[in-house]
Amino acid sequence: MTRTFAQVWRSAITRWCLFVVLVSSTVLYLWRSLDIADYLPEEKLLRQRINLDHTLKFGTRPLVQTITPWKAPVLWEGMFDPNLYDQKHMENDSSVALTVFAVGRYLDAYLNTFLTSAEKHFMLGLQVTYYVFTDLPEKVPTIELGPRRSLKVIQVPKFSRWQDISMMRMKMISDAIESEISHNCNYIFCLDVDQEFKGRFGSEALGDSVALLHAWYYKRPKESFTYDRNPKSKAFMETGDYYYHAAIFGGVLEKVKDLADYCFLKIMEDKQNNVEALWHDESHLNKYFWLHKPSRLLSPEYCWDTAIAQNEDINVTRLIWAPKNYKELRTR
Repeated sequence: MTRTFAQVWRSAITRWCLFVVLVSSTVLYLWRSLDIADYLPEEKLLRQRINLDHTLKFGTRPLVQTITPWKAPVLWEGMFDPNLYDQKHMENDSSVALTVFAVGRYLDAYLNTFLTSAEKHFMLGLQVTYYVFTDLPEKVPTIELGPRRSLKVIQVPKFSRWQDISMMRMKMISDAIESEISHNCNYIFCLDVDQEFKGRFGSEALGDSVALLHAWYYKRPKESFTYDRNPKSKAFMETGDYYYHAAIFGGVLEKVKDLADYCFLKIMEDKQNNVEALWHDESHLNKYFWLHKPSRLLSPEYCWDTAIAQNEDINVTRLIWAPKNYKELRTR
């Protein structure tokens, strides 16, 4: 079918806009990636590095993998002394940002449970700031917060597709680290809202670069991992180490910012080529962790799906997937 001049013109304008966004994003990524330490207060940098991995008991869980080939610990219940970790991080005045996106119907369905359960289990004893990204700031519930805990709302635009929300959160997280979080915290965890804390999610999880083993894939062969297999995508992977779940990632600010900038840049490059990664930001996150190995892995205890029948490895559920009705929630 022959296209009209107006259609050709609109197509050209769209491609030009994507090109401009891609170039500007690339320049911004390169500039930002010089070093977040340039604008972090010196006292925060001095407090960031706490390493108690020499105290971990790797042999207490013989039926699961407790260390990676590059010597990063995989945290399971029984491997660590929670009191030791809490004591050291409190002495060093560690502070943690917890980011969560509650957009559209996800706010009503999940945010209240997420926040109230986090107050019972997430990084107790440490300074914690919740950063709630939402397009409905007036609907954020009022939660009674404990000492040294606060909540900030960051308004985000509405998106027509949930996939765009998923992918654009990387840019929003990066922007928030630079403009806001770097002045208040020295660690950050980024979590999905459709989850509920059930047990301790504590300071033992803090590290330079923290990834989560996906509950459905941690015992499966690599051939079954749902990496992006499209060679046209920047998230393309033929193989990898593990399959990581984007429902949780974290670390020190400069590492998480580097991850977020990388993922956003690759997403924009895909858009320029009319490509969308299989699992959106999670596909790009897996590619990043393949190229830049995480220094700490969280076992599926830190994000478990109770629908999984075989749970003999799970001695404690720290965070669980909430029941989901995607058909209703993702209809805007």
